[in-house]
Amino acid sequence: MSIFDGKRIPTDKLNLDWEGIRRGEYTDRYFWNGMTILTQLAREGYRFRGHSTLLEAQGITDYQHLLTGDTVVEMQWFPRRKPFTVVAGVDAAVAILQQCSGEWQGDTFLPAGDRLEILAVQDGDLAPYAGNPLEVTPVLKVRGRYRYFAILETPTLGVLTRASRIATNTYTLVKAARGKPVLFFPARFDLPATQAMDGYAYYIGVQRYNHDFGGNTLPFVSTPAQASLWGGQAGGTVAHAMIACFLGDTTELMLQFARILPPGVPRIALVDFHNDCVNTSLQVARAFFERYRQAVESGDHEGAQRYKLFGVRPDTGGELRDRSLQHLPDDPSLYGVSPALIRALRDALDNAWKGWSLPAEWRERAAEYCRQIKIVATGGFNVQRIRQFEEEGVPVDIYGVGSSFFSNSSVEGTMTDFTADVVRVKVDNHWVHMAKEGRRACDNPNLQRVEL
Repeated sequence: MSIFDGKRIPTDKLNLDWEGIRRGEYTDRYFWNGMTILTQLAREGYRFRGHSTLLEAQGITDYQHLLTGDTVVEMQWFPRRKPFTVVAGVDAAVAILQQCSGEWQGDTFLPAGDRLEILAVQDGDLAPYAGNPLEVTPVLKVRGRYRYFAILETPTLGVLTRASRIATNTYTLVKAARGKPVLFFPARFDLPATQAMDGYAYYIGVQRYNHDFGGNTLPFVSTPAQASLWGGQAGGTVAHAMIACFLGDTTELMLQFARILPPGVPRIALVDFHNDCVNTSLQVARAFFERYRQAVESGDHEGAQRYKLFGVRPDTGGELRDRSLQHLPDDPSLYGVSPALIRALRDALDNAWKGWSLPAEWRERAAEYCRQIKIVATGGFNVQRIRQFEEEGVPVDIYGVGSSFFSNSSVEGTMTDFTADVVRVKVDNHWVHMAKEGRRACDNPNLQRVEL
């Protein structure tokens, strides 16, 4: 699966449309056209009739006997994101090559995956790039008859690009958060079919951060599909729609949440429904603590666990200023989930217990209960905004991020597109250079031979 456990994802867990891939339904048509031409030439026994200045420049003049339809090539797949890419999607790309290489005879598919030599890195590896297209880091190499796998360039590039983009963006987000958890919330912005690979790529990015920085950051995903390829579990709280079902009473909703759902589900209150995050948080905290105290005093351990408030989540829209900040002069920096709102919320939570009527023996325990309530900040967060919050010491405990995991911008430096090039062809048992101008075959010591 990855450099972290040395295992690859079993092919049957990928849930890909193998038949559709074999028939080229996910292939750019120009690759299909090329495969069709080479297949027909192979059937005709066509021998090369053209002129190759590239071969002659390498001292090869006898090449008119070569069977073009059976051309054996070396192709390499590589990214060009600076300064590096956290690689993911390799297992899926390898599976596509092994399961879908071959040719059709009528309605019968003749597999040829076992005739390819495949070299690949493992997911979680790094592919550095300094900006020189002649010095790239291949993460996948294939040697074999090109017509067997020509139509697989599109889907293999697709899985590598998407998964590596998410893995690398995850890495930079967690790094910006200085190792604080970054929740994976982009499912609502994409197709259901992509969730399993997306969640896996996110997991790889988190693991790579832990590997590089000696961290122990945990991955948190929101759907079971996102956790399906790495054995995790989905988590979540409630939506604004549920608060509406409770007629705007966030506290009552959270009390029923705590009563009904298992104690292992973190109790995180969504507190911006009325644009009054501080007061809503204080109301929920007080109601929870009262029941927590009752459970402790009655010896009800499970009940105490049910009413431990794990956190509060402000998700204020960028066009709103929370009621707790409306006494301040109007300023754009006060809108949305702002540093000022988070600081006000932290201060209010830390001191909430002071307004509760408590016996002396419960005061310190109440203070600790309040201090342990975490702040989960969501709403428009990206690398730049998280970095700003961290540099300013804003007391966020957990960040929730959505569409920024998909960022693929040359302006923001998140472009993670992959390219595949034929760089060599086999001529009379010799490998000779055959790359387009500006490209060449490159090495990567982390490439390992993959067995079928």
